[in-house]
This record gives sequence, structure tokens and C-alpha cells, in this order.
Amino acid sequence: MPTKPHIPLDQIKAQVEGCRRCPLAETRTNVVFGDGNSNARVMIIGEAPGKNEDLQGSPFVGAAGKYLSELLAIAGLKREEVFIANVLKCRPPGNRDPRPEEIQTCTPFLREQTRTISPEFIVTLGNFSTKFILKTDTGITRLHGKLAMAGKFKVLPVYHPAAALYDSSKRIALEDDFATLGRLLAEGQQA
Repeated sequence: MPTKPHIPLDQIKAQVEGCRRCPLAETRTNVVFGDGNSNARVMIIGEAPGKNEDLQGSPFVGAAGKYLSELLAIAGLKREEVFIANVLKCRPPGNRDPRPEEIQTCTPFLREQTRTISPEFIVTLGNFSTKFILKTDTGITRLHGKLAMAGKFKVLPVYHPAAALYDSSKRIALEDDFATLGRLLAEGQQA
């Protein structure tokens, strides 16, 4: 079976910006497509844009984003070296959880982004991205820090940075998991 050609990120972004497939399009200020290095070894996938992200049109720009930058540093990475995206490209009202039909409607865009970027590692932040990428019902508490495979991609599920801002017990696990990512990246460089 021939593989589909990769769609350039700017074309995928134009599709997302024109999307009206679900009611979230009516309440968004901006689409949050994602940003970063289009040839990244590491792709970070969060859940959905929050208030700050919706206003600025960029992922992880609030307190959780600041903490994510600190976590990336633990792994020896800078934000501009990775690509950061979300399962949903529009903010759910009141930051509620994404609904199954919204995930189903929006994830074809994420699949195309992932195929085009073709990262070595996907880091899933929290339950929604982990369950989608790994096609599992197992929660993040059991899966975090354990390397898994999804097709050709190495997947490292971790707690969502926002969860660690509210629950300090998750901070140590999250920082350990990003240290693990740094070790895995270093090992891959030597191979």
C-alpha cells in the first residue's frame, strides 16, 4: 500500500483555521495549531488550549507552559527544538474536558501534523493525549514514565504540567520522566 504524501504544516494549519466541524469553532478566539521545530525529534502533545492559549493562538503560554519550558530544560531541550501541539485545536468553554466527539473530529489534524513532523519521540501530557495516542483506557497514573510504541513512534506518557502545579506530589514524577526523556535522547544520539 503506497504511503500518503506528507502535507506541509502550513497547509494543515490553513485547514485547521478554516475548520467549522464542531461547535468549538464558534467560541474560540484563535485556533491553536501548535508551534515549534517542524523537524523535531520530540513532539509534545497536550490536551486542549486554555484561556491564555486561545487568546494568543499559541500552545502552553500560561503557567503550565512556563513549567513545561523548565521540564524541557531537564531533558536538555529548548522549546524551539520541539514541536508542541494539542489533541484539540480550539479551547473548550471554561476549560472543560474534551468531549469524545470533539476528539474524533479534531484528531485527523493531529495525525497529519505528526506524520509531517515525523518525530522520534512523542511525549503525551496527561490522560487525553495518552489515551488517544496509545489507544488505551489505562490512565496516566499507571502509564507515566513508561516508554511505549505507537506505530513507529516512541511514546513517553507523562503527567500534564498543569496537574503538577496543583498537586506537588506529581512534580517529582514529572521531573524524573523528563530526565528519562533526556537520557533516551542522549542514547539515541550515540547509536
